[in-house]
Amino acid sequence: MRTIFRDWWRTALSLGVAIALLLLGSAFPEEAWAETGPRVLSSSEVQQRLVDLPEWAIVDEKLHRKFEFDSFVEAFGWMSSIALVAESLGHHPEWFNVYNRVTVDLTTHDVSGISDLDFELATRMNELAE
Repeated sequence: MRTIFRDWWRTALSLGVAIALLLLGSAFPEEAWAETGPRVLSSSEVQQRLVDLPEWAIVDEKLHRKFEFDSFVEAFGWMSSIALVAESLGHHPEWFNVYNRVTVDLTTHDVSGISDLDFELATRMNELAE
């Protein structure tokens, strides 16, 4: 019972933090692409940006990472938090969840490739997974 409560509390806390950040607007600064729309990044730009996200890789022309959490509740709570971030960015991940694992693939369909939006969302995912 203690584990269930702890997992529930972590989920509620992470969701609460994400909602607070959305309401404050501090989690989503204005980006250059906000006014012009996303643009596809060149291979060299993608490789340069990957340096800052060492857990991520390019798989099947998408930004890819596997996350692992302590429990299903924690994984689902993280996904709920990310859903709010994704909605605020207008950019939604391709993801797959099994118990405590979440596999993520990011690509920008509007530009048929990887864009700044993908790296922005990947960065937010990393931050909320910590």
